[in-house]
Amino acid sequence: MGHIIQFTGLSGAGKTTLSNALLEWGNQHHVKIKLIDGDVYRQTLCKDLGFSKADRLENVSRLGAYAASVAADYDYIFIAAINPYEEGRNNLKLRYGAHLIWLKCSLQALITRDPKGLYRKALLPDSHPEKIHNLTGLNDTFEEPQQADLTLDTHSLSVAEALAQTIHFLSRLSHLPVPGTDTLSPIYTRNASPE
Repeated sequence: MGHIIQFTGLSGAGKTTLSNALLEWGNQHHVKIKLIDGDVYRQTLCKDLGFSKADRLENVSRLGAYAASVAADYDYIFIAAINPYEEGRNNLKLRYGAHLIWLKCSLQALITRDPKGLYRKALLPDSHPEKIHNLTGLNDTFEEPQQADLTLDTHSLSVAEALAQTIHFLSRLSHLPVPGTDTLSPIYTRNASPE
């Protein structure tokens, strides 16, 4: 049975980037990884949901149920979604044993980075037709995790460093050597133990 790992973090914090790096690492080392990208599943499994608290919780619940349904076929299943509420994150932990990785990044860095242009739209005047009124962390709720198993400060970490810390975390989680950890520089794995 594969380990279910839930990411949390604001838009632009690096969830998709890290997920894609993990997929590439998995392909290189024959580690079976399933990525459940919240943006993708918003168009299919969760296309009927909006962005109210109830809908956001339902979105994460459905992603968790789907992760559990395919867990037997993979070594690791990553749920990459903003996942803004402690209630939703805790439910996945209680129901499926899902571990939590928080991709933490300052709001100012995210506004500067803004790969999707979402922060620019959220900062528009309320009367502007392109205004986003429910961007998590800016004008909608994001509850900082109180019990993350691993916190990655993606403002200061490179993609390679975040990947290395995540792989090191997976090796500790599995209590087994994880392929590829022997080739990582020690600088990448410092402070990578689960919190």
